[in-house]
Amino acid sequence: LESPQGRADLILYMKMMMSSSATQPDNPVISALTIRLLLKEKSLMMQRTEEMVKERLHDIRKTVEEAAAISGRSSDDVSVMAVTKTVPPVLVNAAIAEGITLLGENRAQELLEKYADYHLDGVQIHFIGHLQTNKVKAIIDKVSCIESVDSVRLIDEIERQAARIDRIMDILLDVNISAQESKGGFSEEEAVQAAAYTSSCAHLHLKGLMCIPDQTESHAAFLRMRRLFDTLRKQYSAMDTLSMGMSGDFADAIRCGSTQIRIGSAIFGEREYRRLS
Repeated sequence: LESPQGRADLILYMKMMMSSSATQPDNPVISALTIRLLLKEKSLMMQRTEEMVKERLHDIRKTVEEAAAISGRSSDDVSVMAVTKTVPPVLVNAAIAEGITLLGENRAQELLEKYADYHLDGVQIHFIGHLQTNKVKAIIDKVSCIESVDSVRLIDEIERQAARIDRIMDILLDVNISAQESKGGFSEEEAVQAAAYTSSCAHLHLKGLMCIPDQTESHAAFLRMRRLFDTLRKQYSAMDTLSMGMSGDFADAIRCGSTQIRIGSAIFGEREYRRLS
């Protein structure tokens, strides 16, 4: 809080909290409690320092190297994506300063809000969250790949928007490899059909597959994804990305053949979701 930015942040938080009738400044007890809570929140945020990001990335890269060696590969064969959901740009930029060149964005609105604050020289952004068709237009010129392509309808809209700005958009097919009813995505059979469909789209480039398996059977799911990837790559030789593995299971995913891991909390700490009443 010693810096002008720190004080400005606190003032902003206080204004938002004071907008509630329960925290009006004419109630000194609640106001003091609000301020203490805000100070505590600010202190927790300050703990997520650039040094922490540096140390965590060092540990992650060591694990990547070890897992890649087990699979007969080099760590250079595995891309580390920093997932930026709810992460302030200052910490994202700290990761970039430590060599991260790939960011993963989950939400279109959050990407638009933070985009101008990122230090993007030499850095790519992939969209990895559920993407509504009406949001494609807003992000089509800000990302280099859309990984969460989970329907033919979305394929059609990405093709339309890419054609509108005359660019080729890289995509990954989102495979519901564990057949989870609560999740979208293509089945293994549907993914084969979607790959064929995508090949007819002039403004799309199929780069590979991604998945988020059921954690109770992640190892078996990773192996099934690897087999599906190898099968499709025989027909679509440009496919080079198998995106699987997150903070809790990325080492196993690499051992199973992942070429790209998506890491959020293992770099930036646990996410903080602020609720204003």
